[in-house]
Amino acid sequence: MDKRRNDEIRSAVRENYGKVAASGTGCGCSQSSCCGTPNEVTAADVSLGLGYSGEDVTAVPEGANMGIGCGNPQAIASLQPGEIVLDLGSGGGFDCFLAARAVGDKGLVIGVDMTPEMITKSRRNAEKADIGNVNFRLGELEYLPVADGIVDVIISNCVINLSPEKEKVFSEAFRVLKPGGRLAISDVVATAELPEDLKRDMAFHTGCIAGASSIQALESMLQRTGFGNIQIKPKAESRTFIRNWMPGIKIEDYVVSATIEAVKPEI
Repeated sequence: MDKRRNDEIRSAVRENYGKVAASGTGCGCSQSSCCGTPNEVTAADVSLGLGYSGEDVTAVPEGANMGIGCGNPQAIASLQPGEIVLDLGSGGGFDCFLAARAVGDKGLVIGVDMTPEMITKSRRNAEKADIGNVNFRLGELEYLPVADGIVDVIISNCVINLSPEKEKVFSEAFRVLKPGGRLAISDVVATAELPEDLKRDMAFHTGCIAGASSIQALESMLQRTGFGNIQIKPKAESRTFIRNWMPGIKIEDYVVSATIEAVKPEI
């Protein structure tokens, strides 16, 4: 993929999620507030369907949860008090605020997002809830504004697929993790080859479909980057909510949600 196309994808993603930030709600990776579901479905309902608990959706500042994602990285992160956590594509701060509660006052959560509107929103959410152990930074995942070797755990929810340079994202993740640090990611993976016309459609890139990689490709990228203990587990049941992202197109035949775990080896 050439540089111009990469830049086009990043610009489209940034524009799409700027609109999501402005509207305050999304569905999966869609700008639409509830996709093909009834209009009364809320962001809280969407998150409950992704595996978050009722306590999770009520514990964060109002407006932090916009119903965006394809799973719950908190469920596999095993966060401990005092840890430093990095959220790739932090959006309105939903996962960051849940992580901040888990790591406590002696821990720190860093959220990175390339959309200025999302960073503004997440910072306002933190301020109004007086949450002091979170820090939101504007930046691209391929060029993380984070120092080397300081992070214990990296989480992310349906964002890495949006990058046209995923191996660079994993390389940056490896750089900022401490030895023994771990990835705990929820993302979509490709289960079948997408037709060429849909691959070229930018809506399918911003909608977390066209940019999805196969499990084998992701494993290879993680291995080349240096990660070990790689586990990628697709969730067939995710087809139930994925079909609502773009109703009538049967995108659930091409992608499913998966958990992606890996560890940076100890020195």
